[in-house]
Amino acid sequence: MRPRVPRSRRAALVLVGGAAALLVACETTPDLEELLQARDTIDSAEPAVDLDHRGPGVAMGDSGPARFAGPLFDAFRTKRAMDTVRFADPYFRAPASPGYDAVLDHVESTLKGAGFGSHPRLELKILERERSHPAWTPKRAKLRLKPDGGEPATLHAFEVENDRDRTMLPVNVRSCSVEGPVALHLADLEPGSILVTDASARQVLKRAKAKGAVAIVSSSLFPFNVDPSGRERHLDAIQFRELAPDTEMPVCQISPASHELIREAVEAGGAHLAFEAEVEFEERPLRTLVATIVGAKRPHEAVAISSHIQEPGACDNASGIAGLLEGARSLAGLLDEGQLSWPDRSVVFIWGDEFRQTEMWLESTSRTPVAGISSDMTGQSRDTGAIALLERHPDPGAQSVLPPDEHTPWGAYDPKDEYIFPNGLSVIARCAMADVSVHAGGWTTADHPWEGGSDHDVYIKMGVPAVLFWHFTDFTYHTSLDRVEFVDPEEMRRTGTALLATALAMADPRPGDLDRYLRSLQIEEEVRVDAASAVELLENVEAWKSWSYGARMWLRTQCLGPEAEAPPKHEEGR
Repeated sequence: MRPRVPRSRRAALVLVGGAAALLVACETTPDLEELLQARDTIDSAEPAVDLDHRGPGVAMGDSGPARFAGPLFDAFRTKRAMDTVRFADPYFRAPASPGYDAVLDHVESTLKGAGFGSHPRLELKILERERSHPAWTPKRAKLRLKPDGGEPATLHAFEVENDRDRTMLPVNVRSCSVEGPVALHLADLEPGSILVTDASARQVLKRAKAKGAVAIVSSSLFPFNVDPSGRERHLDAIQFRELAPDTEMPVCQISPASHELIREAVEAGGAHLAFEAEVEFEERPLRTLVATIVGAKRPHEAVAISSHIQEPGACDNASGIAGLLEGARSLAGLLDEGQLSWPDRSVVFIWGDEFRQTEMWLESTSRTPVAGISSDMTGQSRDTGAIALLERHPDPGAQSVLPPDEHTPWGAYDPKDEYIFPNGLSVIARCAMADVSVHAGGWTTADHPWEGGSDHDVYIKMGVPAVLFWHFTDFTYHTSLDRVEFVDPEEMRRTGTALLATALAMADPRPGDLDRYLRSLQIEEEVRVDAASAVELLENVEAWKSWSYGARMWLRTQCLGPEAEAPPKHEEGR
């Protein structure tokens, strides 16, 4: 594991493009030698369009994802997307729970209304898997502070699933009713006491149990859960956590503000805590919803997009659910009305339990996945501190981070060598973000090396190129503050359009797309090689040259077909 890398101050950069030559129209079949000659005549990366993006630039044009960005952006209805966010937001949505299934049913019903399941080219199905442990639903909870000699006070409580304090119960915690004196440190624990800590419960669970604690109360937050506005709203945040299914120790999450009240009471003379919780366990199957737009020429090949339902947040991940649903619904309408042509390959939309949903589809499908996309945390408002990000497929940048790359506070990890296989999906996705920025009148974006942590990892481990569209750093991430007021409908629209335009560019590649991709790839290669050369990392220079050659071959195959003859490698140099 690589040490976590702090994120430096964000800077707006100029997105650069290729030479001023006219891009080949998407419906024209170019001569291969002309394409290669055009690419080789690019002397340097010249400015093309001024966009607010941190990362390598792209060549602008009307090919590749630009063929889809405009119609998709115009067809995306933010009100409908926000209706889905508002529907999902009240539910806790633990895997296989009634709330999880209610949201899945809502998505299914909406898709049926758009023709999925009744149109011969719009398939719809539910996959089911038995779970090794019951589904969990929080019902109610209350934490009361009883200062010695003072008036009791309720610190946190909820009576219905939609209450803001619902994250005070970690997933899988059991029903309980406990009371005991407060211990602020592990060293102070005595049998029958309740440990109050700012560490995660998992970190102290075994030691607290060994010392006879009857419960753990945690005010843990991630280092990046800090309000960027200076208003310190994070002090009222209750972190969302999950415990192992066999955890017996009562655990309660609280805010830093409540932790401070407990500390003050203890230092003033001592205090007790009383904690009550009621949860429900049910034997329920885990369901995954799969909607498919069947390809016109290569239906057996598929571009898949996954968006997880579990987790209680509005940004994470009601926005990802809603943005993908609105994208699928509006795309079905565009295809039915003839405003877009049916793609050659199939496009698959997947909703379910993170990681498991993608695994279930891969295990059940007879189609061959050619690319995977994760739609996760796609609608954060700027008030969260987050911007739109593209997490690239593992490339040499994930091993040696050089400008303009920088990792997010999520952290850097070394990908396994077998995950670093050259492809151009990240280039296509970066082009899509630029195309959406043009239609939206501007968009603050960035791309960064692979970090892992969502469904794109499942595709990558299967040898399928994959990327993640998301937002970070969001100070409300995995806390009680992640509610609908922090969702920006226009950001959902921008991100939803970018990821779907990427998918369609992969599902419906054309020879005319190749010129733009090759120019964009060369821009990136120049940026990467120059950055590595500046610090004399010759190994990294060679790694990026090798990656770029492989990505060129991959892009040629996508746009021209597997029968296209590859030129000698020496003709593919910079």
